[in-house]
Amino acid sequence: MALPAILQHLALPVVGSPMFIVSYPELVLAQCKAGIVGSFPALNARPAEQLDEWLTQIQSELAAHKAAHPDAVIGPIAVNQIVHQSNARLEQDVRVCVEHKVPIFITSLRAPVKEMIDAVHSYGGIVLHDVINLRHAQKALDAGVDGLVLVAAGAGGHAGTTSPFALVGEVRRIFDGPIVLSGAIANGGSILAAQAMGADLAYMGTRFIATKEAHAPDEYKRAIVNANAADIIYTNLFTGVHGNYIRESIVRSGLDPDALPESDKTAMNFGDGTSSKAKAWKDIWGAGQGVGLMQDVPSVAELVQRLKREYDGAKKRLAIG
Repeated sequence: MALPAILQHLALPVVGSPMFIVSYPELVLAQCKAGIVGSFPALNARPAEQLDEWLTQIQSELAAHKAAHPDAVIGPIAVNQIVHQSNARLEQDVRVCVEHKVPIFITSLRAPVKEMIDAVHSYGGIVLHDVINLRHAQKALDAGVDGLVLVAAGAGGHAGTTSPFALVGEVRRIFDGPIVLSGAIANGGSILAAQAMGADLAYMGTRFIATKEAHAPDEYKRAIVNANAADIIYTNLFTGVHGNYIRESIVRSGLDPDALPESDKTAMNFGDGTSSKAKAWKDIWGAGQGVGLMQDVPSVAELVQRLKREYDGAKKRLAIG
């Protein structure tokens, strides 16, 4: 199946993943202007009324950029919606995004309802749903989503434990539509590898935290640059859902990363974004296992240009196209 038009003709087959606290308009704009998909969680806009302001700002600035640079490749906007009963803003946030005709919805935790999907489809938008296993993928497809984001082992923030090789292969047996793959994708070669194993696009988050435009403390960016895969801790303590976090931030919060208690799904609360005294993502910093490949804090434009060179270099080494 061909990719939806909105995902074709990107400068690089990459979706910048929506990150709590980190993905603000400055980062989204830089990603879109660099020719990839720029995204942010609706819940980053606080208070709720700010969501309309953000979308107005992003859309107007991208339109002005396109007018000034008619030949530029500009990536589309995506907004992440947390489909969970603790998200009291969901209905309002969806309505605002539909009013702005946001081209891509990325839904998380639970499959979106038919009414949401129909509303997005009414103006030609698409819905991608993130999943960590085959069972969740099937539920999302049954609900009618257009594509899947596979959050495999090693991804930053909320992530699964299944190898990307296994997860992509299993999902491809039941689905020939758009697949976006997440999991320690940190350079151009890994973007090509994601495509080689059957995905259409790469989902990159952690690498964009360590950029100039990211809305993250300098300490967070330095922690990513200084960390290796062994410094990533997998726990469900902070939100009730298992995720990957930087050891340094857990220690800074006065906790022992090697002796964290277990939480449970009833602790999930996306009204305030935390289920412990140390708040994810403000105090406890999410990051993927690819941190060891991140050694600087470039601008988004510089990073995407580098990724493109690496991607083209990987194709050349393998004598591809």
